[in-house]
Amino acid sequence: MHKNQISIVILAAGKGSRMKSAKAKVLHTICGKEMLYHIIKSSRMISDDITVVVAHQKESVIKQMSLYFDDINFVVQDDINFPGTGGAMKNICTKNEKVLVLNGDMPLITPQSLYGFLKSDSDVVMSVFDLQNPDGYGRVIIDGGQVQRIVEQKDASVSELQVTTVNAGVYAFSKKILDKYIPLLKNDNAQKEYYLTDVISMARADGLSIAPLLVDEEHFKGINSKLDLSVAEEIMQNRIKANWMNGGVIMQLPSTIYIDEGVVFEGECIVENGCRITGESKIINSHIKAHSVIEDSVVKNSDVGPLAHLRPASNIEDTHIGNFVEIKKSSLKGVKAGHLSYIGDATVDEGTNIGAGVITCNYDGINKHKTTIGKNVFVGSDSQLIAPVTLEDDVMIAAGTTVRSGKILSGELAVSSAKLRVIKDFYYKFFKK
Repeated sequence: MHKNQISIVILAAGKGSRMKSAKAKVLHTICGKEMLYHIIKSSRMISDDITVVVAHQKESVIKQMSLYFDDINFVVQDDINFPGTGGAMKNICTKNEKVLVLNGDMPLITPQSLYGFLKSDSDVVMSVFDLQNPDGYGRVIIDGGQVQRIVEQKDASVSELQVTTVNAGVYAFSKKILDKYIPLLKNDNAQKEYYLTDVISMARADGLSIAPLLVDEEHFKGINSKLDLSVAEEIMQNRIKANWMNGGVIMQLPSTIYIDEGVVFEGECIVENGCRITGESKIINSHIKAHSVIEDSVVKNSDVGPLAHLRPASNIEDTHIGNFVEIKKSSLKGVKAGHLSYIGDATVDEGTNIGAGVITCNYDGINKHKTTIGKNVFVGSDSQLIAPVTLEDDVMIAAGTTVRSGKILSGELAVSSAKLRVIKDFYYKFFKK
C-alpha cells in the first residue's frame, strides 16, 4: 500500500494523570525525543496524511511537534462537550479511504508493526493481545475469525473472564464506517464519555466484518506511568544499539551504554562501556572510551576519554581528548588535550598541545568570551587563558601562566609565574620543632 492510500489519526489529547507530572503525557521523552515524536516519525513512513488530535496542553504539544514536522494536521478536541476516544474522532477529515487510529502513548510502534492493518480488506481491523494475565483488561470475544464483541472485565461472565485476548487499542477503519457511526456515538455510560469501541459494537450489529489482528505487546505497549516510560526506553535503547552494531559499530558491554535516537555513527567506530551519547551527536571513525559523555557534538577521526565530557556544540576532528577533559562549544582540529582541562568557547588549531590543568576562563559573570588558539601552540600545565584572548601560531605558554585578555604573537613565549623562593628551615619554625 502506498503512502497516499491510508490516513493516520493519532489520539494525543489525554492528560495522563497516572504519570504524576505537570507535563502532558505525550511530551515525556524516550531516548531524547518526546513519545509523540516517535509515533509521528513511524507514521510518516507509511502515510502522507497524518492528523494529531490534541487537547491537554495543546499549545505546548503543537509547538514542540512543529519543531520536527511541518506536514502534520493538528485538530483540537472539544473535550468538554465530547470527551473520550470517540469524541476525539469527531470533526476529523481525512484524505484517504482507509483510516488507521493510533494512540499517542505508544512510542514503540514501528512501520513494520503496522503493515498488518494495511493488508486487510475488512471494514474494521482491531488489534488484540494475548496476555498470560489479562486482569484489568476488557476481553475481546472472537468467533469464526471475527470480533463479536468487547466485554469490560466488570461486565464479563465467568467463562468470558477465562478469555486471554484483550484490546490493544489500535484500529483501522474504512472512512465510510467512521462517517456513519461517529455521529451516532452516545455517552450514556458511567464516565459520560464517547468511546471509539462503540463503533465496533454498532458495526458488528449491522453485520460488518471486524477482523482481529494479533499484535505483539512490545510494539503496542502503552505508556501510563513513569515505570512504563523506563521500560519502553530500555526496549528502544536495545533497538537503537542493535541497529548501529548491525551497521558495524563496536560496542563494549552495550547494556551499559546510552545512545539517543538522534545520534549518528559513520565509518569505523568503537564505543566502550558506560558511555552516554545524546542529542544530534555524530561520531565518525572515532573511539569513545569508557564513561565519557558526548552531548550534541561532532567527533571525527578522534579518540575521546575515558571519563571525558563534550558539552553541546563541540566539534572535534583529528584530536586526542584524554581523561577528565571537558569541552564546551569549541572546535578542536589536530589537537592533543590529554587530561584535566576545560576548554570553553574556543577554537584550537592543529598541532597544538593543551597541558594538564589548563582552563579557558570564558565567563566574566555577565558575558561569555572567545579564546582563539592557532597552530603548533604549546600551552603549559596549570595555565589560565582569560578570554577574550588570542594565541597566534607557534606560541609557547609557560606552565602556571595566566594570560589576560589580549594577544600573544607568533613565536613568543608568555611567562607570568613568580620566581621560586626557598626559605631554609621554614617547616621546622612553622611547626615549632
